[in-house]
Amino acid sequence: MEASKAHENGNRDVTCYTNEGTARVSSKTITVETSERTELINLSDEIRAFVATTGITDGYVHVTSLHTTAGLYVNEWQDALLHDVKAMAETMVPKESYYKHNDPEFSDCERFNADSHLKNVVMGRSLSIPISQGNIVLGKWQSIIMAEFDGPIERKVFMQAFGI
Repeated sequence: MEASKAHENGNRDVTCYTNEGTARVSSKTITVETSERTELINLSDEIRAFVATTGITDGYVHVTSLHTTAGLYVNEWQDALLHDVKAMAETMVPKESYYKHNDPEFSDCERFNADSHLKNVVMGRSLSIPISQGNIVLGKWQSIIMAEFDGPIERKVFMQAFGI
């Protein structure tokens, strides 16, 4: 059963609707091949395609990087901004700094990738994106972006849609 109503709230129109039905969950893991140590990859189309196959019209899709050195975020997919995001990550957590994780006296890690782990801590590794009327809800300029900090490598991203 679907009900819609619109009302005036100040100077904005606010449209509300309710959709009721049986809850369902669909899950999928995708593989992402990266080719650079630091790389940004737009996953929006893959997530849209997944949601379209689920039959879920209203709910959420949760997207999770299954790695500790690759993060996820939402922002504009624009070349200059992508360059700036990479530069910001390197400025915040420089590869050349001393990290105990890279020091054989304290860690058995042979990848010397402490900066990659710390960049992921700053960026985050999961997102929840609303699904409305069968589509993911993003703003006009928003994209879902995976940030690789320790490539090149094969990555797994898990998606789970929940709703009706």
